Amino acid sequence: MWQSLKTDSLRTARRRAFVALAEIEGRFEQLRGQLGMPFDPTLQRPSGDGPGGVPAYAVQDGGRTLPGMTPDPPVSVLTFGEVYDRFMSDPTQDWSPRTRLAYQTTQRLAVSIIGADLPMDQLNRAVCRDFLETLRYLPKQVSRAFPDLSPKEAAAKAKSEGLTNLISAANINIYLNKLCVVLNWAVREEFLVRNHLKGLRVADPVNQRDKRLPFEGWQLESIFSAPLYTGCLNEAEGYARRGDLRPRGTRFWIPLLGLWQGLRLNEACQLDVTDVRDLDGISCLVVTADSLVGSTDKRLKTSSSERIVPLHPFLHDLGFSDFVRCKADDGKTKLFDDINPGADGIRSTSFSKWFILFLGHAKAVKPKTSFHSFRHCFRDALRDARVDREVAMALGGWGSGSKSGFDVSDYYGRGYEPSFLREEIAKIDFHRVKALARLSSHR
Repeated sequence: MWQSLKTDSLRTARRRAFVALAEIEGRFEQLRGQLGMPFDPTLQRPSGDGPGGVPAYAVQDGGRTLPGMTPDPPVSVLTFGEVYDRFMSDPTQDWSPRTRLAYQTTQRLAVSIIGADLPMDQLNRAVCRDFLETLRYLPKQVSRAFPDLSPKEAAAKAKSEGLTNLISAANINIYLNKLCVVLNWAVREEFLVRNHLKGLRVADPVNQRDKRLPFEGWQLESIFSAPLYTGCLNEAEGYARRGDLRPRGTRFWIPLLGLWQGLRLNEACQLDVTDVRDLDGISCLVVTADSLVGSTDKRLKTSSSERIVPLHPFLHDLGFSDFVRCKADDGKTKLFDDINPGADGIRSTSFSKWFILFLGHAKAVKPKTSFHSFRHCFRDALRDARVDREVAMALGGWGSGSKSGFDVSDYYGRGYEPSFLREEIAKIDFHRVKALARLSSHR
């Protein structure tokens, strides 16, 4: 006897299996009674909803219909749009603003392509493959490129006309992964029998390590010999024009923190003044989502991103400690208090847009380079300095396969004392950048 439990959830299947076994045992007891064999009358009537206690429904046994379990009622009568709305409003989701925005973006695209009114029991493999096929030919910035067309219509037009300015394989897989999470949730909530999107993805021709490249030497020289670092009119609109001022503000320090400390852009932008602390007499940057002053806007990429990074001696000599001290004396909470959070709640959003313009003015633009390229430079510098890989992983906040995350109040959580980490980070040296910075500081 074969009986489907109508779910691909192991937990749900285990619960339903008890009912199925009871029904099957009841059928066997009825057959024993009919054959004159000893039987248990209690097991004979597990549900008692049919004649003589026999269940009124049936299962298939080799093509023959036997009394037994009934097929479950339809799993859900909800539509795809309704289920996605329920997923977005699920109070158990603990998302950062950026993660929520990613799911909202996927929702708009998926609902437009799949259809908000599609019943969930009709969301099958063919529908999922059609979603994937539409994504494969979806133009970049589709709402701007084809404002009068739906995404599906725009994709059909791009395919028929052989357009090449399409979204990348990486972006396609991001949309697929986000929707897959939604459908997995729908299965767990029993709005859907199974996730038909599982396993669907496109091959990405670009290696992960080639998606972002480190800045080349000429780019670093262009960046740190720009007027902002060697003398400009001001740090506001006049940052790209030569002048006599050498401001030491937000725009000056954040690129240096990316290069010499290996901070991600948002890790730098969201720093509290109290995140620069003396630990065992060593000045350190504490990268954490926690706050000593009640900040609620800090987010980390992963749990292993939480770390301490001793201040590089070069930045101390350049005046970063004095900058922090002035912010504290002024009663500031945020170290870079002139950065306002973007519409997505992320503080780095506006700075990222400015940095793109800055690279253009500095004539340092090159494909596959961005602010994140500073972290690649930082990692390469650690390799060149022969810093042990595990130590490098700790300094950069990369997952190392060991214990991830630590209690910031216990700054020995990764097994390295601040004094040791300071010795290691002091080994990295960007000679040309250091020479440019020293030159500008003496002008």
